[in-house]
Amino acid sequence: MSSAVSDRLPTFPWDKLEPYKKTAAAHPDGIVDLSVGTPVDPVPDLIQKALIDAADSPGYPTVWGTPALRDAITGWVERRLGAREVTHRHVLPIVGSKELVAWLPTQLGLGPGDRVAFPRLAYPTYEVGARLARARYEVYDDPTTLDPTDLRLLWLNSPSNPTGRVLSKAELTSIVAWARRHGVLVFSDECYLELGWEADPVSVLHPDVNGGSYEGVVAVHSLSKRSNLAGYRAAFLAGDPAVLGPLLEIRKHGGMMTSAPTQAAIVAALGDDVHVREQRERYAARRTLLREALLSHGFRIEHSEASLYLWATRDESCWTTVADLAARGILVAPGDFYGEAGERFVRVALTATDERVRAAVERL
Repeated sequence: MSSAVSDRLPTFPWDKLEPYKKTAAAHPDGIVDLSVGTPVDPVPDLIQKALIDAADSPGYPTVWGTPALRDAITGWVERRLGAREVTHRHVLPIVGSKELVAWLPTQLGLGPGDRVAFPRLAYPTYEVGARLARARYEVYDDPTTLDPTDLRLLWLNSPSNPTGRVLSKAELTSIVAWARRHGVLVFSDECYLELGWEADPVSVLHPDVNGGSYEGVVAVHSLSKRSNLAGYRAAFLAGDPAVLGPLLEIRKHGGMMTSAPTQAAIVAALGDDVHVREQRERYAARRTLLREALLSHGFRIEHSEASLYLWATRDESCWTTVADLAARGILVAPGDFYGEAGERFVRVALTATDERVRAAVERL
């Protein structure tokens, strides 16, 4: 029976990159891995201390989290995103954002005959979630051109993974209004919102976008990138209580609980803006070096105005580019991992140490 579920899924894309990873690792000076957006910098001390102080947590945590955690989330959403009148009913902790993306269609009760839509170039797990629920899925360039019939879930992703594209306030406002007219639920993946470089990303929770109402709108946020907490599995939802309430009940039955020490760490992380600015500065410096090196090496960079990636092309097959860079000891992600429209691009992550970034620049 388990094979029947796995048969619904595509081939795990990263397995295809293994031969190129071996080639890059054979470089005399070692591999520079710019393929996966996994943080490499230390977890800030104040977050580590909060985790350690909460280590004596013998009892079960709750799915909804502690009141202190909910206070921290509501406070941050209002302070950072400009949201208004956010209560505990408007928020829900999750065990990292990937599990939410993969299981949301199932938890919403979607199935055959229902449709899920996501950007043409997108994080592969949006498709995985639809497949697990046996729902139909489709990609879009402009979601307001979709046929709304049986469209139950619309994923937005701004800033985008992989392209770094940012949807403007006007675009978001138009999309939310369109979705509400047609009764389509909007989930906005905003995990890279803190990492705007040439744009200032806006949340769907901002009143200028949603008109002061959270009806039919939920935002997804993660602390993996902004606070280097990928290993903690720390994320949360904020938005429509009519959506989050049933999700909370389902997740209680499923035991989808953020660990108590992690909850304490999230409280500390959301209460401090200094470490976020410091991490942004690290990524900004690496971005400048890699961008200039790629441009001088003959690449063209599109979008990339935000997020942790440079979306680069030499107008050739992405796998030709991957092979060429692997021969130089640099591993990047092929663009077709994110959809057919990426077949001539590669995604270059900023998540390498300063020393490894300098090594990549020298090789280019």
